Amino acid sequence: MKILKKYKWWWVSFLGALAVIFALFYPLPYYIEMPGGAYDIRTALKVNDKEDKEKGSYNFVAVSLVKATPIQLLYALTQPFHEIQKEEDATGGYSEKDYFRINQFYMETSQNGAIYQALKLADKPVSLDYLGVYVLNVSKDSTFHGVLNLADTVTGVNDKTFKNSKELVNYVGSLKVGDQVTVQYLSDDKKHSAKGKIIQLENGRNGIGIGLVDHTKVKSDIPVDFTLEGVGGPSAGMMFTLDIYDQLVDEDLRKGRDIAGTGTIEQDGSVGDIGGAGLKVVSAAKSGADIFFVPNNPVSDEVKKANPDAKTNYEEALEAAKKIKTKMKIVPVTKVQEAIDYLRKTK
Repeated sequence: MKILKKYKWWWVSFLGALAVIFALFYPLPYYIEMPGGAYDIRTALKVNDKEDKEKGSYNFVAVSLVKATPIQLLYALTQPFHEIQKEEDATGGYSEKDYFRINQFYMETSQNGAIYQALKLADKPVSLDYLGVYVLNVSKDSTFHGVLNLADTVTGVNDKTFKNSKELVNYVGSLKVGDQVTVQYLSDDKKHSAKGKIIQLENGRNGIGIGLVDHTKVKSDIPVDFTLEGVGGPSAGMMFTLDIYDQLVDEDLRKGRDIAGTGTIEQDGSVGDIGGAGLKVVSAAKSGADIFFVPNNPVSDEVKKANPDAKTNYEEALEAAKKIKTKMKIVPVTKVQEAIDYLRKTK
C-alpha cells in the first residue's frame, strides 16, 4: 500500500512538472505585441564620418512581437497595451525567417528614403535610383505564383520601366483583367522574364498579384552609414530623416531635447502611417522623451468602410498618452518639413 501511494505521488509530480513546462515554453499559434524600446539613432548612424556629440537625442521607437506561450498569453490578457494576434495576422503567414527578411527590405527602403530626403532638404547633391520593387509575396491566384519569389526584384512590365512603385502599380492597374503581361525581373542577380495575366485583386483593383516595396539605391558624396541589426520595418523613416538633416545643417534643432517619433518617409517628403501608434507612445514615454511626432493622415474611405471606428495614428497616440498620463508632447505631422518647422520654432 505504501509503495502504491509513493508511486501515485511520483506520477502527480511528473504531470505537474510537465504542466509547468507546457505553460512556460509551449509555443501557441499567437503572438503578443507590446511596447518595446526607444533607441538613440546616433548609436546606429554616422554622418560624414563624424560622431554626433550634441545634447539631446533623436529616438526611433519599436514594439516587441513575441511568440506566445500559455503563461504569456494569460499574462497579456491582464495587461494594458498588450495586443494578442493570431500567428497568421501577425506574420502574414510567413515563416519567422521570411518575416524578418521582409522587414529588413522595409528597413533598407526606409533608410535610403531618409538619406535622400535629409540631403535634399539640406540642399546637398543626392539622387535616389529606383531599381525596381522587391517581391514580398505572390497571391495564390496570381498567374506568377510559383514563378516570382520572395526577394526577386521586378524591374519592368511589358518592357516599360518606372520611377517608383506607384507608377508600376498604376500601370498594371490600368490594364484589363485577362490582359497578358510580361514581367522583367532579377533573381539572384540574374535577368529573367515571365508571362502572365492581369487579375482582379482583393482590394478590387487590377494587378499582377504581388506584394512589393521599393528597391532603391542612394548616390551622394556625403557618407551616411547605418549599423542597425535586429530591427526591421519602415516606421523609423521620419526619425532617421530628422537625425541626418540635423547633422547636415548649421543649427541645432534638438536644443537638448529628447525627441521620439514614428512614421514612414515617402519620396515626396510625406510621412506615412504605421501600426501600433499607441504602443509606441508608451515606449517613448518610458524612455523619457519630451516630444513624440506621429503621422496625422486622414483615414481612407476604404478603411472606414471596413472599420467605421478606425482612428488616425494621431488619435491613437493621443488616446494612449491620456491613459498613461504622460507630459510628453504629442505632435501630429503629415510631412517631415512640419516636424523640422516645429523643432525650429520651439524650445
